[in-house]
Amino acid sequence: MPEYPEMEHYRTQLSSLIGGRKISGAAVNRAATINEPEEEFAAALAGRTVLFVERRGKHLLFHLDDGNRLLLHLMLGGWLAYGEKGPKPDSHFQVILTFEGGDSLYFGGLRLGYLHRISAKTALELMKELGPEPFDPRLTPEAFRKRLASKRGRLKPALTDQKFIAGIGNCYSDEICFEAKLHPAAAANALSDEEAERLYRAMHKVLAEAKEAGGYMDHPLTEDDRLTGGYNERCLVYDRPNEPCLACGTPIRQETLGGRKMFYCPNCQREA
Repeated sequence: MPEYPEMEHYRTQLSSLIGGRKISGAAVNRAATINEPEEEFAAALAGRTVLFVERRGKHLLFHLDDGNRLLLHLMLGGWLAYGEKGPKPDSHFQVILTFEGGDSLYFGGLRLGYLHRISAKTALELMKELGPEPFDPRLTPEAFRKRLASKRGRLKPALTDQKFIAGIGNCYSDEICFEAKLHPAAAANALSDEEAERLYRAMHKVLAEAKEAGGYMDHPLTEDDRLTGGYNERCLVYDRPNEPCLACGTPIRQETLGGRKMFYCPNCQREA
C-alpha cells in the first residue's frame, strides 16, 4: 500500500503536471470507485481546473476551482499513471481524467481504493481524524515521546495507526524500527526517552530517504519517470524473509503482529 513517501512523490510530480490545468472530461469504468452516479461525476468535473494537489497522510486531495475536492486513497494495490495514454488498455483503469491538451491521469488498481468528489468542509472533517504528519514541526521529539507514552499496544501497530501518526504503513514501520534498533513488537509506551528519541530520528531519516528515492512501489507515473520505486532495493528488512541482515548477517525473520506481516532482525532488534 502506498505510504507517505509514495504519496508525497506522486503529489510532487502531479503538482507540476496538472496544477492549474483544466479537466476536459472524466471516464468511469468502475462505479464503486466514486461516490456519486457516473454521469453526475463526469459532468461536475468537466471544465473544472485543478488548482493544486495536497497530501494528507496516505490521501491525495485535488483542490478544484469550484471549492470542492477530489479525495484519493489508493489503498492496497492502487497506483497512478499520466500521459497521452496509459500503460494498459483504458478498461484496466477505474477512472480516467483527461486534461485540455490531451494528457490524462489514470487511476488503476482501485478495487479497494476510491476517488470521491467531496466538499471542502467534508474534506476537513475527514482529515481531522488523522494524526500529525511525521514532519509536522509541532511534532517535536518531546511531543512524539508524549504521544508514545500514552499509546497502548505494540510499536508496529502504533506506527501504522493513522490516528497516531499519518502516513506510515507496513513497509516503513518495519524499516523505521530496524533503523532505531527496536523490536516492532515492543510495548510502545514502555520505550525509554533515549529509545523514543532514536525512533523519532529513525522515522525522519527513513521517510526522507524513501521519498527522495521515489518510494518502494514500482509504478512510474510517466514514461520518462526513472525515480519511482527506487527505494525498493534499499529496504533493509521489509519483504526480505530469511535473507541475511545487512548489518549482522542474521536471517531476517517474518512474523504476524495484529494481522500484519512484520519483518525484523532478531539480533539487531532484540525483544526486551
